[in-house]
Amino acid sequence: MNTESLRQEIILFFENIDKYYGSKTEIMQGLCSELDSLDANLTAWNLSEFELVRSAYRNNGGKFMFEGKGTYYEISGNRIIDFKKNGRNKVEFIEQYSETVYRITKIRFHYKY
Repeated sequence: MNTESLRQEIILFFENIDKYYGSKTEIMQGLCSELDSLDANLTAWNLSEFELVRSAYRNNGGKFMFEGKGTYYEISGNRIIDFKKNGRNKVEFIEQYSETVYRITKIRFHYKY
């Protein structure tokens, strides 16, 4: 993780994630080679929808995980270079896997409150 404030924001998010358990959860994942330009020709997107059952930090490998029936998704804690709250129930993680490979994970919780 990049800075202490980034680390604290991520920890705070996961400390309060249990309020989303049972909520429909959308995870949109994009792989790209140019972070400043999310050109559709240079980015591959995937979308998953599930009911969030559990979330945790996996010490072995340093991964944040999200789990639902038939779904398991991980984000590398060591590769996160950015974290944003993009609305009341929306967050975005950006991981850097090499000089030119980034993974963007956008999560939306359909939370009723």
